Amino acid sequence: MHILVVNDDGPPSNQSSPYVHSLVAALQDAGHLVSVVLPHVQRSWIGKAHMVGHTLTPTYYRPGSLLKDDGITSDRPFNDDGEEWILIDGTPASCVQIGLHHVFKDRGPIDLVVSGPNYGRNTTAVFALSSGTIGGAMEGAMSGVKSIALSYAFDSREHDLEIVSAASRLSTRLMEKLTKEWPDDVHLYSINVPLRKGVENTKILYAEMIQNRWFSGSSFTELPEEVDNENPNVEEQIIRETGEANGNNGNNNNRVTRRAHRRFKWSPNFADVRKAVVDAGKGDGWEVLQGNITVTPLIANFWHLPHYTGEIKLSIACNIDPNFPPIYALIDYPDEYVQPLILSGLGQLAPAPVRLISNLGDLPDPSNRVLQFTAYERIDFEHAMQHLQTSLVCSYVIRKALIRKHYLSNTVSTWLVKHPSSVLAKHFKPCVHFELDYAEFLDEALVDAWDLTESLAENEQQESVEQKKWWILKPGMSDGGNGIRLFSTSGELQTIFEEWEKDAPDVDAESSSGEDEFHHVHTSKQGESPEGNAMTSQLRHFIAQPYIDPPLLLESYGYRKFHIRAYVLAVGALKVYVYKEMLALFAAKAYQPPASITGPNMLDLAQHLTNTCFQDEATKITSVHRFWDLESTGMHANWKDDVFQQICDITGEVFEAAAREQMVHFQTVPNAFEIFGVDFLIDHDCNVWLLELNAYPDFKQTGQDLQDTVVGGLFQAVTKTAIAPFFGIAGPGTVQMPLIRSINLGRC
Repeated sequence: MHILVVNDDGPPSNQSSPYVHSLVAALQDAGHLVSVVLPHVQRSWIGKAHMVGHTLTPTYYRPGSLLKDDGITSDRPFNDDGEEWILIDGTPASCVQIGLHHVFKDRGPIDLVVSGPNYGRNTTAVFALSSGTIGGAMEGAMSGVKSIALSYAFDSREHDLEIVSAASRLSTRLMEKLTKEWPDDVHLYSINVPLRKGVENTKILYAEMIQNRWFSGSSFTELPEEVDNENPNVEEQIIRETGEANGNNGNNNNRVTRRAHRRFKWSPNFADVRKAVVDAGKGDGWEVLQGNITVTPLIANFWHLPHYTGEIKLSIACNIDPNFPPIYALIDYPDEYVQPLILSGLGQLAPAPVRLISNLGDLPDPSNRVLQFTAYERIDFEHAMQHLQTSLVCSYVIRKALIRKHYLSNTVSTWLVKHPSSVLAKHFKPCVHFELDYAEFLDEALVDAWDLTESLAENEQQESVEQKKWWILKPGMSDGGNGIRLFSTSGELQTIFEEWEKDAPDVDAESSSGEDEFHHVHTSKQGESPEGNAMTSQLRHFIAQPYIDPPLLLESYGYRKFHIRAYVLAVGALKVYVYKEMLALFAAKAYQPPASITGPNMLDLAQHLTNTCFQDEATKITSVHRFWDLESTGMHANWKDDVFQQICDITGEVFEAAAREQMVHFQTVPNAFEIFGVDFLIDHDCNVWLLELNAYPDFKQTGQDLQDTVVGGLFQAVTKTAIAPFFGIAGPGTVQMPLIRSINLGRC
């Protein structure tokens, strides 16, 4: 396309116009012919004005380096075939007229007018009606040319070149899409892009323009006659960055008997604008405040077109080959923390073009290559089963053998019957599982739980607490640590169930069932750990395991208990990988052995539960660490490598156990992959114990500091390891995702 770029902020300047050079460079990099006409000075707040009686005179500008004020201005054209922009001593609307009809006629017709990027947002009617940026786009629209007003909503005056460049690349792709799909009823678009890290993966939404007004009185401040005019660049910077008036806009109710000669300085108070945005709860200003990119289709009377709603999907940017069959991607992960990281990871699919869709109905043909990376409930497994060679999904249909605690226990025990020397024998605590509807039936539920009842009976005979063997109770289908308790005697176990039953809500006798009795389980019952609850269906099945004590405790972290969260990738039928970047998740309080407590009601679970979802923000900050960065004074030099090797061995074995011995409950197929969060505990002797496996793990517990390093890297590796090979894209693997078990199940 031949694109005319104008703005209202003037030529490149870190003070008043920091973004236009980056946008021009991004448009040129995308292969467009770009012509530039800008006001020779700051012309914000001027709308679509023209200066009557003023003869416009151009000067000529050669841009320098990005975000550096080193451009060159000349009174005459350079005439050396170098890049040359035109500066006009007029308004943004005048720049559009000059650019469309005069100075670039030799370069062919102009396909698109882009006005901006503005230094600051242009949301709400108060800004839009005065905006020189939107005014320039309006002039282009009134001249019959597709026009877009582009604004960058900044958070800091420290212009980060990486973020600004990313915003310009994203804006280029978005404007290309809008131009290609331009509807007949749209005259121009107003786009607002927040300048934030990860902007290229930010959600893009259609947004209506908030209709607001000035209510705080005058937008001018009275000044004495002798005050000089300020530099407009400086004034615009102050207005944009502070959002406050430079003076008192309050009404002066003193009577004036003699008119004084005064001057009036433009100094708007934006309190009304901010209040209107917050009160609206939707619309352009609201969405930008949430960090989203907004697109507002307009007709040439500053009124948005209300029937444009929803999210705008862009294709994944990468070095694509137009001859390569496209990959359609339904990417709607049920976690906003993860969604942009998945989209970023899909950039690894070059040279295939990736086209985002909202549902499988958007496929041109059902046999098209398609990736479904979405919530389990949204996956169209039927489509995947009908198109085994072209349809890839992010989850197996059935994997209870791994992700349900009582099923996992059965998987391991069944495997050990045939493979008694398996590594699982020394790295998984044997479980007792039972079902219970009412606390009064506990004895009957434990009739076949010989190991547990024998241990509890022995504990009853022990004279000292230190000699008791402690057990951990877990609801079989709960997650997040809900319902976990510690106990050492049958009386303590009975008390736990009686407390749950007492806390359960009253249930109508005619509609009650056994599953209703333990409806709410609060972890606060044992000690002071934060609350959580497990639903009824999760509480009928229980497992009890010997409690691992003592765990490995590190002095540098206050002797707090911790567990390892590893991410495991299962691909097809079946290869298993372990992602090397792992997390160490610490309990909120220093560990105390349960034997040091006098009774179960005195146990503080905050010393024993390492799941960070129970912790407040203050402790979370110090509870999540990169495993390989752990400080470990006194440990042998290679202990982390030894732990990782144990994790790989255990993981490979448990997946093979489920795949070979529990095929009804773990059904692998060649066109599926899945990421599991697998938890391990390290004991005092540096022996690793498998705790549990989780589908759709909680990635948010990683936090912001490790988001890119751990989770972002994970989805890069998943794309390279699982997605790209399925679609026939060859590329180097990654040492961060080693293959630890390849199991031929005859279904590849």
